[in-house]
Amino acid sequence: EVVLEAVRQNGVALRFADEALRADRKIVLAAVRQSGRALEYAHPALRADLEVVLEAVRQNGVALRFADEALRADRKIVLAAVRQSGRALEYAHPALRADLEVVLEAV
Repeated sequence: EVVLEAVRQNGVALRFADEALRADRKIVLAAVRQSGRALEYAHPALRADLEVVLEAVRQNGVALRFADEALRADRKIVLAAVRQSGRALEYAHPALRADLEVVLEAV
């Protein structure tokens, strides 16, 4: 509960959590809702979790850079990321960087 409250206040505090807690979906969701950048410190399995990554990129589009490769190719995720920050386009799969709708959302 202490870690959960800490990441609700500062999502990036996830980096100081024990590895087991960085694999806890509830804790990671709370962290990325506060700071999308917290995705960097999440367990790799959660960086491949659609809901976790979507929450992260909605808060900070550039968090796309920490998402699993498969999700960087997911149109829904990439659109959410570039709507939040056009800079996220840099981390999208090459096929989506060539997608007109995605590019237009990024500018």
